[in-house]
Amino acid sequence: MSNEIRDIFDRIAPVYDQLNDWLSLGQHRIWKEMTVKWSAAKPGDTCLDLCCGSGDLTFRLARRVGATGKVYGVDFSPKLLETAKERCQKSYSQRAIAWLEADVLNLPFDDNQFDAVTMGYGLRNVKDIPRSLQEIYRVLKPGSKAAILDFHRPSDIPFRTFQQWYLDNLVVPMATNLGVKEEYAYISPSLDRFPIGSEQVELAHQVGFTNATHYPISNGMMGVLVVIR
Repeated sequence: MSNEIRDIFDRIAPVYDQLNDWLSLGQHRIWKEMTVKWSAAKPGDTCLDLCCGSGDLTFRLARRVGATGKVYGVDFSPKLLETAKERCQKSYSQRAIAWLEADVLNLPFDDNQFDAVTMGYGLRNVKDIPRSLQEIYRVLKPGSKAAILDFHRPSDIPFRTFQQWYLDNLVVPMATNLGVKEEYAYISPSLDRFPIGSEQVELAHQVGFTNATHYPISNGMMGVLVVIR
């Protein structure tokens, strides 16, 4: 990811969770729970949460793997990682989490290391989507799954129109009130550039995943790409 994008995420760190609530109409917790379920993480597993932000998916994975498991939360924003660590310290059940500042295009892990990988709202922001998928493929154990959650542009015109209206009239004004208007103005162009579900499946196949399925959620405004190594 570029330094520019990292700076954006550093600046929005204090209001990241609040804005995610607004962006998702309060539904992001449900979608994150679904994503962890689709990753097939189970007790005792070693799991990886990429672009972990303030730790929502990481904490869910930690609960799922339990005391015998291990979870790595990776992000390139030091400020978001600080927020995640602070949240972690307040929770008694998250002892098995390691937080790492790293680039998802060049992960500091061995091949075939993880039983499950998740990524929430990160793939849309990476500089090189195929490279990011390739790294996920590399670090996953054979037969294991990754589940990748992100916002999308809906194919249906009415939902696409609603999404744009919502971004322009609700999210950007809220971001403006919190002093992060410019940081959230990047969302709309990032959605325009992001490959649609079928293109993501094709990219996953190209890097070697034998099985890839894209599940549209919330009338196509959201989606989860599930891949099996």
